[in-house]
Amino acid sequence: MTLTDERDAAGPPRRRGTQRVPVPLLLPAVAGLAFLVLPLAGLVIRAPWGSMWQQLTAPGALTALRLSLETATIATVACLLFGVPLAWLLARVEFPGRRLVRALVTVPLVLPPVVGGVALLLVFGRKGLLGSWMDSTFGVTLPFTTTGVVVAEAFVAMPFLVIAVEGALRGADTRYEEAAATLGAGRWTAFTHVTLPLVAPGVAAGGVLCWARALGEFGATITFAGNYPGITQTMPLAVYQTMEGGDLDGAVVLSLILLAVSVTILAALRDKWITSG
Repeated sequence: MTLTDERDAAGPPRRRGTQRVPVPLLLPAVAGLAFLVLPLAGLVIRAPWGSMWQQLTAPGALTALRLSLETATIATVACLLFGVPLAWLLARVEFPGRRLVRALVTVPLVLPPVVGGVALLLVFGRKGLLGSWMDSTFGVTLPFTTTGVVVAEAFVAMPFLVIAVEGALRGADTRYEEAAATLGAGRWTAFTHVTLPLVAPGVAAGGVLCWARALGEFGATITFAGNYPGITQTMPLAVYQTMEGGDLDGAVVLSLILLAVSVTILAALRDKWITSG
């Protein structure tokens, strides 16, 4: 009996999702979905649609939105410049302590953002390990500045990029790079002309996730850069201050903007998501 006959005898392959779902699995799944979706639906339902345009065009909202977009974009560019080489190092180079380095790179993923802000202050503050030298030598201070916002966002967002790019590099076929090397291409040429095009979707997905994480950063930003309107007040900080001021409608409107950005990003990454089937 041939392989084709065996397949025919076994019948057509069963499609995923066509089997009946057991009730003990269905009920918790629906409850979990409701738990995640209902708070988001609450934002949409309770949104002050009548005064939405006034809230969106308020000077404070526009300033916070502009600052968020600018700092998140700059932080993402910095993460690309440093994160892609770091991901390549972790994926392609064997060296002692690589597992430890990989663990340290992913620490900001699980580290409370406020703790990250405190750590940044201890390093880049005026009396920090590097901050005191930067201040005395170059007159540069990072805390409570717009640059400090970029630093805080990059610190918490870079691991998303590194993990995505490292995964893409590990899944890429190295035979193309080996073929380029046999044709006389140097390592840099092979990296820029062969490796990067191969992992471009992973770099793009990691960059977008990195940008989204930077856009939504709160804890490290408020700890390291403060909450000064027009200087360090990003959208998440503006939501917090508006809520603290008792303006629930304004906080809902600002939250909806961040929600819309998040949904748009996830929809754009649907075909590139690591767990997509």
